[in-house]
Amino acid sequence: MAREARKTRFHWRFWLRAALWLGVGASVALAAREVRRFSVTDPHFVLAGPPPPGENTSAFSVEGIRYASRDRIVQVFRSDFGRSVFAVPLGERRRRLLAVDWVADASVSRIWPNRLAVRIRERTPVAFASLPQPGFGSRIALIDADGVILEKPPRSKFSFPILTGLSEQQGERERGARVKLFLRLKQELGPMAQPVSEVDLASPDNLKITLPVEGTAVELHLGDRNLAWRCRNFLNHYAEIRKRSPQAAVFDLRLDDRITAKE
Repeated sequence: MAREARKTRFHWRFWLRAALWLGVGASVALAAREVRRFSVTDPHFVLAGPPPPGENTSAFSVEGIRYASRDRIVQVFRSDFGRSVFAVPLGERRRRLLAVDWVADASVSRIWPNRLAVRIRERTPVAFASLPQPGFGSRIALIDADGVILEKPPRSKFSFPILTGLSEQQGERERGARVKLFLRLKQELGPMAQPVSEVDLASPDNLKITLPVEGTAVELHLGDRNLAWRCRNFLNHYAEIRKRSPQAAVFDLRLDDRITAKE
């Protein structure tokens, strides 16, 4: 009998605790719903705007842009102005910001009670890219280390060599791998890379550079190793090479024991 009484008390206490926790859970859910309704509908949390062109306001600010289109960034939030900042889907807005040209990373922050702050990290161009166009010709764009093509902003000035052997049909991963070959070349050549005007990346196992030497533009085929040594060896012997091949403008340096001139 005592055992049965203990079991009865145990069940009674269990169900009492369960009922208490259920009541607490329901109260919390109800309170959360009310807080959510209040934060979405109360006018104190409404995002004012949109801001005037090119300006930040106390309600909406964009920082970190130099070349990215401010208008396109503001356009991402067009449907949010006049609504509660707590109704803004921050993750979705960030995803859309990453699709804006020049934007490498972005963050969107709610600031109590009714502000949004957007912070942009822009991409860094490393070269110009000559991109073949259907039919005939090519267009010049900027490109970053990841192979992302960037449109040249109006009234901007950049001093970079032109990269060929790239195309818009290539994926970013392929373009990025080739751009990294250029960056490796640039690092290995050091100061010798300064006058380089063009780098042909069409054949990753044979990097080709164009640079002026004593007033003449020459094309050097460097291969894929000993890049600095081959370039320096050519420059050290250029006077002698010019005497032997005065009309040559292309030189194959892929064999370390010889320089082959191509008329």
